[in-house]
Amino acid sequence: MSIQEIIKQQVTENHIVLYMKGTPQFPQCGFSSKAVSILQACGAVGFASVNVLEHPEIRQGIKEFSNWPTIPQLYVKGEFIGGSDIMTEMYESGELQTLLGASN
Repeated sequence: MSIQEIIKQQVTENHIVLYMKGTPQFPQCGFSSKAVSILQACGAVGFASVNVLEHPEIRQGIKEFSNWPTIPQLYVKGEFIGGSDIMTEMYESGELQTLLGASN
């Protein structure tokens, strides 16, 4: 399978996927840490995560897949939602809680 096929499989087989630097237990950058905190505040437990630091081909491939240059990247029900800034805006408006509540 190509990297793009692997990514497509990851985002379609999991309701919530966060591509991040590090893991939810040990984020490796501030933006990834913020993204995990937001998901946890929304009650999203057991979401899938992919540590792009361990998978350089996915680190590059996810940027091409979403046409978005930065990590972290959040996918819900196979749809690209955005990075930590967009997650923050959606969280503050309550939109992210609604979206994730429908996905858990």
